[in-house]
Amino acid sequence: MPAVLAAAWSLLAAAFLAALVLVPRLRRAGVVSGLLQDLVRYGKTKRGCGQRPGWLRLLQAPKRWFTHFYVVSVLWNGFLLIGLFQAEFLGGSLPSWIQHVHRSLGRDSQSEDTGNEHFSALLVLLLLWLHSCRRLAECLWTSVFSNGVIHIVQYCFGLGYYIAVGSTVLCQVPSNVRNGKVISLSHSVPFGDWFERVSCPHYFAELLIYVSMAITLGFHNVTWWCVVMYVLFNQALAAVLCHEFYQKNFSSYPKHRKAFIPFVF
Repeated sequence: MPAVLAAAWSLLAAAFLAALVLVPRLRRAGVVSGLLQDLVRYGKTKRGCGQRPGWLRLLQAPKRWFTHFYVVSVLWNGFLLIGLFQAEFLGGSLPSWIQHVHRSLGRDSQSEDTGNEHFSALLVLLLLWLHSCRRLAECLWTSVFSNGVIHIVQYCFGLGYYIAVGSTVLCQVPSNVRNGKVISLSHSVPFGDWFERVSCPHYFAELLIYVSMAITLGFHNVTWWCVVMYVLFNQALAAVLCHEFYQKNFSSYPKHRKAFIPFVF
C-alpha cells in the first residue's frame, strides 16, 4: 500500500475536517479573515460574508467553470481506463510513468492477487469515468449557473483533484500489468425526494459513490479509504455552508432537515 498516497489523502481529509469544525466557530466569533472565507466558500455561500477587498475579487472565476473539472476528468480518467484495459485484456503493460510512480512509492511489482487487483481498479476507474460523464452532462444540459464565483485556488484544486483521484486508483495496481426552460436564477428552497431529509443530498450521494468504489477495491485498501475520508469532510463542509445559507435566507426552512447525512448530520 503506497503510504505516501495514504498520507497525502489523510492530510487533505484532516484539513477539511479542521475547516468543518473551526470555520463556523471562528465566523461566529468574528475572527475569520476574508481570504479564508474565500478559500472555503463558493457560489451562493459567499453571500453575506461582507465586502471583500478588491484584490480578492480579482482572484475569482465563474462557478460555471465547474464544467471544466468534468471535462478534465472524462479525458484523463478515460485515458487511464483505456491504458488499464489494454494492460488487463490485450497483453500490454501499464505506462512507464505509472511504473516509475510505483517504484517511487515503494509499491511491490508483484501481488498474490494481481488479477483481482487489476479487475477491481478497472471497475473503479470505469465507475469514476461514468460518474464524470454524468456530471459533465448535468453541467452542460441540466445545471443552471447564476453569477456565483469560486476562488481561483478552488478552481485549480478541483482540476488537480480529478487527475489525482484517477491516478490514485491506478497506483493501487501492481506495475505488471440542460433540459427545460429557465424560470429564475434566484435561489429557492428545494423539496422532494432526499431533499425532504437533507439540504444537500447530491453531496451525500457523492460520498456514497466513493464508498461504493472503496468497497469495490476492497476493505483492506487503506489508500482509497483515505480518499473516502477526504470526500466525507470536503462534502460535509460544503453541505454545512449550504445548510447555513438556506437557514439564514429562508425563515420557513424546515427544521427537521439535516445538512448532509439523513437523520445524522
